[in-house]
Amino acid sequence: MIIYLVGISCVGKTTIGKLLANYIDFEFYDLDEQIEKYFERPIEYIQSEFLTTNGFREKTSVVLREILNTDQNMVIASTASGFRDHYLRQYKNTKKIKGIVSINLTDKPENILNRLTFYDKLSNQIEKVLYDTDRNLYLKEIKKDITYYKKFNLRADYSIDIDGIAPKVLVNKITELLIEEEKILMGSMKIEQDITTDTV
Repeated sequence: MIIYLVGISCVGKTTIGKLLANYIDFEFYDLDEQIEKYFERPIEYIQSEFLTTNGFREKTSVVLREILNTDQNMVIASTASGFRDHYLRQYKNTKKIKGIVSINLTDKPENILNRLTFYDKLSNQIEKVLYDTDRNLYLKEIKKDITYYKKFNLRADYSIDIDGIAPKVLVNKITELLIEEEKILMGSMKIEQDITTDTV
């Protein structure tokens, strides 16, 4: 089974994804990190090669394809654009042939603001003090991102609002959801087998 986490930047995909993967003994992949490993360059340098983000996604979608084609159980923390054009195409192609469950993580803008992390051009995390003016500007941008990406992330199988939920509780909640999903999947496979048997 593949669990594909989507949501805007800093919503908690990587943190939750790692905890979930560890809890259910799945492999974990952070798509941004895998892109950097594949191209052996920081994300910002790769992005600078393209005039549009669409061109960037087209080139880097090969990384997502390779991860999805790996024969193992995994949790993938996708990017904010995890359900757009080239990434969406890789997801849909996989869904046709494998068990893949997508989960959209959402949270209050204020919570996301408090989790903002900053990186230099070499993808090294840096400390940045946010004053009230900065916080207001970033909060405005986060709200814009939530509105913009909502239409894409509605494609997810499930959406979970993580506001006020402790990470361990959230992992248990997702695990219960996946158990139900597995039951549904196995049930539909049994029905399909029964239909095939009846027609033979």
